[in-house]
Amino acid sequence: MARIIRAMTRDGSARILAEDSRDIVNEAIRIHRTFPVCTAALGRTLTAASMLGSLLGEEEDAVTVSFRGDGPAGRIVVSADWKGNVRGYVQNPQVDIPLKPNGKLDVARAVGKGQMYILRDAGGAEPYVGIADIVSGEIAEDIASYYAKSEQIPTLCSLGVLVGTDCKCERAGGVIIQLLPFADDAVAQKLESNAAKLDGITKLLSAHTLEETLALFMEGVEYDVFDSFECGYECKCSRAKTDAALRALGKEELLKMIDSDEKTEISCQFCDKKYVYSKSDIKKIAEELK
Repeated sequence: MARIIRAMTRDGSARILAEDSRDIVNEAIRIHRTFPVCTAALGRTLTAASMLGSLLGEEEDAVTVSFRGDGPAGRIVVSADWKGNVRGYVQNPQVDIPLKPNGKLDVARAVGKGQMYILRDAGGAEPYVGIADIVSGEIAEDIASYYAKSEQIPTLCSLGVLVGTDCKCERAGGVIIQLLPFADDAVAQKLESNAAKLDGITKLLSAHTLEETLALFMEGVEYDVFDSFECGYECKCSRAKTDAALRALGKEELLKMIDSDEKTEISCQFCDKKYVYSKSDIKKIAEELK
C-alpha cells in the first residue's frame, strides 16, 4: 500500500503532505501497460491527486486533476477520494519518445502545452472547477503554479517517479507544502531554501524513509505530524454505474443497439474492467424507460 503523512508547522504557517506512492504507480502500470514516460506523467499526477484528496473533509468528497495538453500522451485524468485512494488513466499509454539530453524521461514533451483542471466535488449543487495553463508539463510545477495563481495559495510541490529497466516503478512519491493565511515570512523562506538544495524526491526516497524525507524538507522549521495512513489505487466503477450510463442514452438509442449488436461491452477507463451486456440485458434496461 501507498502511505501519506500529514503534518502542520507548529506556528500554523503551513500544512504539509508527504507520500510514498510506489505501489499506486505499479498498479497503474499493471492496468494500463504504460511505457516509461507515460508512467512518469501519470504517476506524478496520481501522487499529487492522492495527496490533494487527503485534504478533503467528507467521505463523499472527491478531487479530479486533469491535464489536457497537446503532447503525444494525450489527456491525463486522475480522481482521488478523501482518504487518498486514487485512480487514473493516460489517453495514449504506449507513447515512447526520446530521453532528454540529461538521460531523464521527457515528461514535459509527452504532456505538451494546454490547460490543467482541478475539480473539487464537495457534495454541493455544482462542483468547483479551477482552470490554469500548463506552464511546463512536468506536473509538479504545474500544480504549484495552479495553486499560486488560481487559488492564491503559495505551494511547494515535489513529485517523482523512477522507472526501472524492467519498466516497473522503483520509487515514487511527493511532497506538497502549502502556506496558510498570515504565514511567517521567515518560515516560508526557510521552506523554499530547503527545497532548493534537496535532491529529487525519488533519490531521497531511495536513501531515506518517508518520515526522514519529510524532515529534510522541514529542516529548521518546527512541525508536528498529526497522522499517517495507507491508501491505494482504487476504482469505484460498478455494474450499477454502467447500467445508469446506458439508461442515459435513452430508449431509442438502446433499441438501435439491440438491432445492431449481439452484445455490448463497456470498459472502465480507470481500471480496464469490462462489463458485458447481452441483447436481453439491453432490452430489459430499455423496457424500464418510459
